Amino acid sequence: LMERATRLELRQPEVLEQEVIRMMADPRSQALVENFAGQWLELRNLALAAPDPDIFPSFGDDLRSAMRQETELFFETIMREDRSIVDFLDARFTFWNERLARHYGMEGIKGDYFRRVNLDGRQRSGMLTQASVLMLSSYPTRTSPVLRGKWLLDNILGEPPPPPPPGVPELEETKTASAVTLRQQLEIHRANPACAVCHEKMDALGFGLENYDAIGRWRTHEGALPLDTSGVLPGGKSFQGPAELKVLLRSQKDDFA
Repeated sequence: LMERATRLELRQPEVLEQEVIRMMADPRSQALVENFAGQWLELRNLALAAPDPDIFPSFGDDLRSAMRQETELFFETIMREDRSIVDFLDARFTFWNERLARHYGMEGIKGDYFRRVNLDGRQRSGMLTQASVLMLSSYPTRTSPVLRGKWLLDNILGEPPPPPPPGVPELEETKTASAVTLRQQLEIHRANPACAVCHEKMDALGFGLENYDAIGRWRTHEGALPLDTSGVLPGGKSFQGPAELKVLLRSQKDDFA
């Protein structure tokens, strides 16, 4: 490879393609899965995630490991099958073992080994509905539409928001949290004009993933209150829930690419 580069042959499209195909067939290309996916999707931070054991007693290191393996196998399959990168957003398959399937509320999968499963897209499809990504963009005690929206802007749309202005306090869970949803608390927080510019888009994207709790399980309520997972982005594009959010993100495939 270095010799061909020295001879400037990699500038020839047919030579570059040939070399990429050769390198992908090499077992060492597994490093692309572990390192690139680990950086891009922030999977390396899974080791640091610490969901509150009082709130999420079912979480353990076996589940943490399964979460990462699902996403790595998913990434590897898209890479090795030379699928469209848009499949990262909404591919109708994934990889589960018994522990992860049970976490997702799915029955019929037994054993520790991972196998490819087909999805219908209603609750799960693509990496945005995988527990690894959902847990990485949550707090130890609760979800965060802000963190999830920021993750989407940073890693999917390439539009990282500017840092928050100085002196603006972070959202605090109020004593009346049981009487209002997190969405309603954020609307109060967003009333600050200094916050509204960035949060308008960031929060809207994050609301689309609120059907998933802080460790990626499906839910329809936040406590006793029904969830509102709709969103309206600047420019008027609207969606209802994660399925429509993924359709909207697919429509912005050039930004994703």
